[in-house]
Amino acid sequence: MAVASAAPGSIFCKQLLFSLLVLILLCDACQKIYLRVPSHLQAETLVGKVNLEECLKSPSLILSSDPAFRILEDGSIYTTRDLILSSERKSFSIFLSGSERHEQQEIKVVLSARENKAPKKRHTKDTALKRSKRRWAPIPASLMENSLGPFPQHVQQIQSDAAQNYTIFYSISGPGVDKEPFNLFYIEKDTGDIFCTRSIDREKYEQFALYGYATTADGYAPEYPLPLIIKIEDDNDNAPYFEHKMTIFTVPENCRSGTSVGQVTATDLDEPDTLHTRLKYKILQQIPDHPKHFSIHPDTGVITTTTPFLDREKCDTYQLIMEVRDMGGQPFGLFNTGTITISLEDENDNPPSFTETSYVTEVEENRIDVEILRMKVQDRDLPNTPHSKAVYTILQGNENGNFKISTDPNTNEGVLCVVKPLNYEVNRQVILKVGVVNEAQFSKAANSQTPTMCTTTVTVKIIDNDEGPECHPPVKVIQSQDGFPAGQELLGYKALDPETASGEGLRYQKLGDEDHWFEINEHTGDLRTLKVLDRESKFVKNNQYNISVVAVDAVGRSCTGTLVVHLDDYNDHPPQIDKEVTICQNNEDFAILEPVDPDGPENGPPFQFFLDNSTSKNWNLEQKDGKTAILRQRQNLDYNSYSVPIQIKDRHGLVATHVLTVRVCDCSTPSECRMNDKSARDVRPNVILGRWAILAMVLGSVLLLCILFTCFCVTAKRTVKKCFPEDIAQQNLIVSNTEGPGEEVTEANIRLPMQTSNICDTSMSVGTVGGQGIKTQQSFEMVKGGYTLDSNKGGGHQTLESVKGVGQGDTGRYAYTDWQSFTQPRLGEKVYLCGQDEEHKHCEDYVRSYNYEGKGSLAGSVGCCSDRQEEEGLEFLDQLEPKFRTLAKTCVKK
Repeated sequence: MAVASAAPGSIFCKQLLFSLLVLILLCDACQKIYLRVPSHLQAETLVGKVNLEECLKSPSLILSSDPAFRILEDGSIYTTRDLILSSERKSFSIFLSGSERHEQQEIKVVLSARENKAPKKRHTKDTALKRSKRRWAPIPASLMENSLGPFPQHVQQIQSDAAQNYTIFYSISGPGVDKEPFNLFYIEKDTGDIFCTRSIDREKYEQFALYGYATTADGYAPEYPLPLIIKIEDDNDNAPYFEHKMTIFTVPENCRSGTSVGQVTATDLDEPDTLHTRLKYKILQQIPDHPKHFSIHPDTGVITTTTPFLDREKCDTYQLIMEVRDMGGQPFGLFNTGTITISLEDENDNPPSFTETSYVTEVEENRIDVEILRMKVQDRDLPNTPHSKAVYTILQGNENGNFKISTDPNTNEGVLCVVKPLNYEVNRQVILKVGVVNEAQFSKAANSQTPTMCTTTVTVKIIDNDEGPECHPPVKVIQSQDGFPAGQELLGYKALDPETASGEGLRYQKLGDEDHWFEINEHTGDLRTLKVLDRESKFVKNNQYNISVVAVDAVGRSCTGTLVVHLDDYNDHPPQIDKEVTICQNNEDFAILEPVDPDGPENGPPFQFFLDNSTSKNWNLEQKDGKTAILRQRQNLDYNSYSVPIQIKDRHGLVATHVLTVRVCDCSTPSECRMNDKSARDVRPNVILGRWAILAMVLGSVLLLCILFTCFCVTAKRTVKKCFPEDIAQQNLIVSNTEGPGEEVTEANIRLPMQTSNICDTSMSVGTVGGQGIKTQQSFEMVKGGYTLDSNKGGGHQTLESVKGVGQGDTGRYAYTDWQSFTQPRLGEKVYLCGQDEEHKHCEDYVRSYNYEGKGSLAGSVGCCSDRQEEEGLEFLDQLEPKFRTLAKTCVKK
């Protein structure tokens, strides 16, 4: 929008003419622009565009010397009315003015009119066609917002070249016609004139994009739809406003001048980047009004301080009434106001101070952990912050540490306490000097000096109290001599009654005496020795022996002290040395002697070493540094132990003779030396086995154990019980543990094995008997003399021993071949007799199987294989174990 035509009125025109006159007088021509334009210019026609920034950046005022033209901020030049250029050239000037540096520039514009040649009419004889300029083209148009009319207001006219040959009807469509807002524009269908029916708000509609149409009466469209853009020119109809009605900023008190407080921002709904939205800020009023502390930048809205004297204790909050105005702050611009609140942040610029210049209090002596005084302070800074919280310090008078002062967090008072007992007899009163500061570091104001610490005096009066004896000092040292004899007296510990300043009426007792060296006099506290004092005793530490003593008054109050007896050393102990040393000839041929003297250093080294004349032919003694000596062989001696007498004398001549046992070994270190006491001269070296030798010995031992275990297993296998061979089908034994009568047994049903083998731990199998398929396994041993069979043929009593010819003294076991040769003919005979006897009396004497009843016994197996029915020959059953007696009874016919 042109600045020159911002608002009508005679006053505005006078101001504009005056400004133009000033610019004409002060400006220099910046550049000259030539534009070619038609000779006939309609109103609101774009003439051209110039670059204003080449002459002046961000001009605050743009004026035209010819009111027939208006210039926008982007440099566009529009006509304000219809113009006809009668001459070929027309010129005018554009004046620019800046607000910051008050600069003025001038741009000259020269318009040259183009020649309007009459178009030639097409002649019928012309054979060539010539192209003419089309009128059906987009035409820029604009409307002023909030226009006052009259309405309908003409906008522009569209025409089609086809109207020369046809009857053309015009129409439009788009927003403002058949879309929201409806019926804002219409067109006369015969002439193509477009009209606006009412005023428009640019803040709602910045432009309208319409389409124009040209059609014949029969609906034919000789032209394409024509896009029409109608731009709404901005009018300064919106005042700027602050985004926040109430804004709060904070700034520290006593800050420097020029400190940024904050920035305010405002919004203008008019067209951006135009004079209508160029805002200016200013402070209308400060509350409180005096003195002025703040300023604002008119363009950016940044608020800064103007003085360094902001004091929160005087005023902690300021209010600023702000104004924002458009049109670059011109008086005719629209404006708005707002309120800004500025709060001052507290700084520690006020020191605390005591409410009293001095204090007096009192306390009983010997009282501890008791509060005796509270002190108040005042501080103008913000309460309950580090800027006002007090920190108290005792500056003088508390050298003994009797007092402590602290801060009460609730009241900010200083609390004075006694933490160490006071003595009335020493001081009747104590004067303290107390200072106070804040927790936060002091912040010096711009117009002030660093203050000194506020102090006050506190007089503490001590109240006397009757108390018990005092042991002072708590530790007393007395001197004595090493070797001091028993029965002698020493000055003891003395306590005092502070009330009488004497020790009368006190009684002393001994609390601690580790070795019971002393007894104490109950009335005087003096000591009497019970033993000889020995500095070298284990109870003496650093030449001192401690005794604890308690002093008690008449009413039982007591104190405890320590008496330290310091023993001066006496040279009563000669130097001592180890009795055995070792010389390893593989490493070194000497030994180092290091004697020790139990006496103190003044009675100890340097030492002197002497050899006996009888041993000097084999040994040599070299004194090294007064503390050690080297015993060396004069020649290589045999590996053995030697006795070497040596005399050692301390610095005062106290001498002692020591007989050393010197072992000479073939070793690398003395710990490897092993001596044989029974051998006088033969010393065998110590053999050390390596890890591989030890491993070989372990593996050999394991191998030997394996061999022994294998032999044991083989021997045990050979002594395993002899058993019947493995079960052979259809053997001759039958099951006897049946309760039903058995079938007849024929000879054909019984077969004895003809071939046997020596197999241990086998069982005798019972074959098929009488057609029954019952098989039973029964294991038992063949023990010498354990089984007998009757032989009717011989009529005599035969046993296995008689057949084999072995005496009763033989306790060995028989082989299976012996058993077979003995039993086979007799069993066959028994089976034959069983078949012949109808009463089956012989059937009661064949071999029977018994169920297994557990682990066997040393007596061997028991059976009924006897060849006789009498009870002779069964005496061995009387020696059976108890669990076999029931079984033995079943084998004897009752």
